[in-house]
Amino acid sequence: MQKTEDIDLIVNHPKKAINKLALPIIISNLFMVLNNIIDGIWVAGLGSEPLAAVGFVTPLFLAFVGFANGLGAGANSLIARYIGAEDYQNAGNSAIHSMMLSIIVSIFATAIILIFLRQIFISMGAYEIISQTLDYGYIIIGGVYSVFLPAMMAAIFRSQGEVKRASYPLMLTAIINMILDPIFIYVFGWGLRGAAFATVLAATLAMLPMVYWMFVKRDSFLEIRMSEYKTNLKIYRDILVVGIPASLEQFIISFVSILMNYWLTLLSGTIAVAAYTATWRLISVGISPLIGIGVAALTVGGAAYGAKNLENLKTAMNYAVKLGLISSIAICAIFFIFADPLSMVFSYSQNGAILHERLVEAIRILCFFLLLMPLGAIAGNMFQAMGKGTLSLLLTILRSFILEVIFAALFAFVFDWADIGIYIGLVCGMAVGSVIGYIYINYYLKKHEDYFNVNVL
Repeated sequence: MQKTEDIDLIVNHPKKAINKLALPIIISNLFMVLNNIIDGIWVAGLGSEPLAAVGFVTPLFLAFVGFANGLGAGANSLIARYIGAEDYQNAGNSAIHSMMLSIIVSIFATAIILIFLRQIFISMGAYEIISQTLDYGYIIIGGVYSVFLPAMMAAIFRSQGEVKRASYPLMLTAIINMILDPIFIYVFGWGLRGAAFATVLAATLAMLPMVYWMFVKRDSFLEIRMSEYKTNLKIYRDILVVGIPASLEQFIISFVSILMNYWLTLLSGTIAVAAYTATWRLISVGISPLIGIGVAALTVGGAAYGAKNLENLKTAMNYAVKLGLISSIAICAIFFIFADPLSMVFSYSQNGAILHERLVEAIRILCFFLLLMPLGAIAGNMFQAMGKGTLSLLLTILRSFILEVIFAALFAFVFDWADIGIYIGLVCGMAVGSVIGYIYINYYLKKHEDYFNVNVL
């Protein structure tokens, strides 16, 4: 195989590669976040209880998204490392195995969760609005195939530097969903079910171009031919070494969100859950640029690790952190200053007016969640790039499962600050955990400098 311009950029020009890869990913993520916000706006018109119902489903759905993205991170890392080592045969074979893994996991995971869905929502504290929660949840969870397959195909495209093919379908998903939402929710009168149907249908339709590019047109650097598939357990293992820890990271983040919803229900009722859900959709705007930068750094870092180029790996990491901090600081400032008008987005209806004051408080506290997040997030991405998924997982456990939970419990229950204490605790946990993560990745690279002189694949 001849090196393409995209492959050469990833292997030899880390800063330029991150710039090229990150921007389309950021734009597509912003489209998805905008879609979530608009989706929340339409649902908010139904009242605070439907919005709270979405809040109970969202962490579980995001756990599936995280699982899909985690497997995608494993595939992205492995393929990028093989490309960096110029082992293109194994790179292509890894792509085929990645698709097979995605299909198998999406089928089994969906079936298992659907069986226990009612019990899961009740245990989360949704018993007061269980009917509405299930109306939305059964459709959303039943349609997660439209998350798993595109996530894996996008990871395969990104590993080759084909970021437009990885990103444009996500934008299309958002556009279609924004069009379908008001039609299904209000014109057809389907309410929450309409919002769920719109989400699944939009993702399914937007997935079709990716299927065409990968399995029909087949003009990428790596050709995907399922007829050539031969099981190689080592490839599955190498994908899962990063994919499982990365997926568990998202499960932990979703679990913390579920726990916060439960605590908020105990402390202040479903109105607090609605405020938290709406605010988090806005905070996702600030996280979107960091996700794009992190995914780009993972691809570039993986290629650098495969090529045993420590200088390029460090360059990719530090440049990604710099970009992440700039975007996070800017977005945090905007959210803090414009918290009042932003809160009106979710409290415009008569039923939602009670949310306004709570939303302003939540936005002005949770916006600081973004400030130091790039330090920890990029550290995790670089460990994934090196195939050290367990280390990335441990940092997430420390940051989210331990520090955020401890601080939230301390401020909410011990200091008796209720929902405000939850928000402050999340901010403190993220800040402390992120600083620790960044210190540790630098310590790890310094300690293992000699490792780059041996074969790492």
